[in-house]
Amino acid sequence: MQTAQQTMVSIPFPSVWGIHAAIAGRPSFGAYSTLTPITDNRVIGKVNFCGTPIPINGSWDENTKQIRFDSPYATFSGNLAIFDEPQIRIRHFILNGRLIMKPPSLQAGEYGTWVATTDRALTGYPVISGTLPPVRF
Repeated sequence: MQTAQQTMVSIPFPSVWGIHAAIAGRPSFGAYSTLTPITDNRVIGKVNFCGTPIPINGSWDENTKQIRFDSPYATFSGNLAIFDEPQIRIRHFILNGRLIMKPPSLQAGEYGTWVATTDRALTGYPVISGTLPPVRF
């Protein structure tokens, strides 16, 4: 039987993330994002919204587990959390935080929240995080 241990875990890449956002307290959009390998703390990828790939660029801080990225329509910032389910050998990666819409979006100036998730097979010991996975809206 494996026991939980403290382990360094980072964003998996390349990876595809499901994204859910609420703007001004209203559920707004669901999309998915593809992140390429992070080099020199730079995040590059695309968000696919309604079938249209939109480029994203930003930064990742490995020490604080914080991400920040921009699309042409919004600026996102957030933190990484890990939730392991050792019974089914799955590791959930969870990014969540705040966003602000920017021109040319019709919602420019509106604030919101976002959560992005992806899963991987749990290959080592589970991580003790104390974090529960987010509820999708």
